[in-house]
Amino acid sequence: MFVLASASPRRKALLEMLGLKDLRILPAAGEEIAPADAGPGVAVEILSAAKAREIARKCSPDDWIIAADTVVYADEAILGKPADEKEAWSMLRKLSGKMHEVYTGVTIRKGNFSVSEHEVSRVFFRDLSPEEIRAYIATGEPMDKAGAYGIQGIGSLLVERIEGDYFNIVGLPVCRLGKMLKKQGVDLL
Repeated sequence: MFVLASASPRRKALLEMLGLKDLRILPAAGEEIAPADAGPGVAVEILSAAKAREIARKCSPDDWIIAADTVVYADEAILGKPADEKEAWSMLRKLSGKMHEVYTGVTIRKGNFSVSEHEVSRVFFRDLSPEEIRAYIATGEPMDKAGAYGIQGIGSLLVERIEGDYFNIVGLPVCRLGKMLKKQGVDLL
């Protein structure tokens, strides 16, 4: 059985898209705090591994646990989910008219075996007016998304182009996940 260590409806939908219909959802409850000195790639791997470790205690040793953590990296700062509308405003102003990177760490775990990797994609925002930022925040969409936007929703209107894996920006790099599982003898094709 596959267990997703996340409450994200986007991650669940992506795994179901891959054919994993018998999917158990067990969201990790631990705090998402990265080590202060870790770069974004290392940070998301550490955070996804911690989520997988937490959920492993509640699962059978035969379950494949999939855990992920996504952050936005801009101006040498990691942007997680905004705490409030003021922080969402600040994040969106920082991203306006610039390129940023989205990092997602993925951990797969079964019994005592665990491996973590990460994917990075580049996102280019168009210039945003203060009115556009206010209107976007008013939709509520930014409040549970790293970097205060969701590329799969209304936030797509903010993005001029991307380089890399689109699904990574949504929150789960499915190609990387598929390769990780295949190395362990689990072929999703």
